[in-house]
Amino acid sequence: MASFKDSLPPDLFDQTTLVSLASTVAILATAYLLSLQALDRNTPGSHRFLFIWHAFDALIHFILEGSFLYHCFFSWIPLSRVSNPHALAPTAYNYLGYTNRAYGPQAGGDNPFAQLWMVYAKADRRWAGADLAVISLELLTVFVAGPLACYICYCIAKKDPRTNILMIVIATMELYGGFITFCPEWLTANHNLDASNFMYKWVYLVFFNMLWVFIPLYAIWVAVKDINDAFAVRERVTAVSKKK
Repeated sequence: MASFKDSLPPDLFDQTTLVSLASTVAILATAYLLSLQALDRNTPGSHRFLFIWHAFDALIHFILEGSFLYHCFFSWIPLSRVSNPHALAPTAYNYLGYTNRAYGPQAGGDNPFAQLWMVYAKADRRWAGADLAVISLELLTVFVAGPLACYICYCIAKKDPRTNILMIVIATMELYGGFITFCPEWLTANHNLDASNFMYKWVYLVFFNMLWVFIPLYAIWVAVKDINDAFAVRERVTAVSKKK
């Protein structure tokens, strides 16, 4: 037990970390409450779960990842005011046309969302600065995947069969985005990742990111199963029509 405690970061229970984790739980609770309002009692359990997931997904994209993009575009500090610029998370050269600025949550000061991202950046340094690959993915995530997740929730509530196609699309986006996020780290021996303790490795890096692997795979499975069932029904109807 002592070794497990030793593996935890010393600032695990500071206010910023606890608020950051609590915000995620609050977003999940909001998604669940939305499902109670939007879905009728006859909604299948799989669709109810996927409604909650896509509502949670949309809120995460809009609130948390949207705040990350805000700081990547509007929060900056002049490098001339930093005693050791190499200690900062990197900002791409000539980012937004400037070579003398550091962007990202690291420049957000006391802003609560900037502080939240600085907590996650303890495990993945790229989220403190302005990494071009991460920003490019987040632009698609916030402005395409977020609205699409909202529309999927609407379609599930309306029992629209087109939901299955949309779920496959957004699940594929999530899986692709996860691969592009972490593949550069795998190719550079996890240069920006800190997996030195249980919290950073298994909670921040593994648990939170694997949610966007296994649940999209489950969504694809549910959608493909429904589509296959529809084709089977059509084949039976066609066979009956030919006999007539």
